[in-house]
Amino acid sequence: QVHLVESGGGLVQPGGSLRLSCAASGGTFNTYTMGWFRRGPGKEREFVSAIRWSGGTTRYADSVKGRFTISRDNAENAVYLQMTSLKPEETAVYYCAARTGALISDNPSRYDYWGQGTQVTVSS
Repeated sequence: QVHLVESGGGLVQPGGSLRLSCAASGGTFNTYTMGWFRRGPGKEREFVSAIRWSGGTTRYADSVKGRFTISRDNAENAVYLQMTSLKPEETAVYYCAARTGALISDNPSRYDYWGQGTQVTVSS
């Protein structure tokens, strides 16, 4: 069983930056593909980014390419999401997720473990 805890959310002005962290415990972290998803008010959960266990392969939603960067530190059992140039429409609860295996997926149903989420509010 993998336990995931997100942190780093908060209130930020449009155009600002935030760095989200996800701490993992249990399981073998360096065998999991990790993903970030978000759910805005009244919206469906959507894929943001994912990173393979080795950290060498990443994927991003088109809407965040060039602005968000995912990374991981297997020694620290952590994954990060650096977000820049944030927009009000990106206000959402951001979730960290883990799946076994090397396949990077943007489908939330393919992820086995989820954190509770961290709120990101982009507003002036």
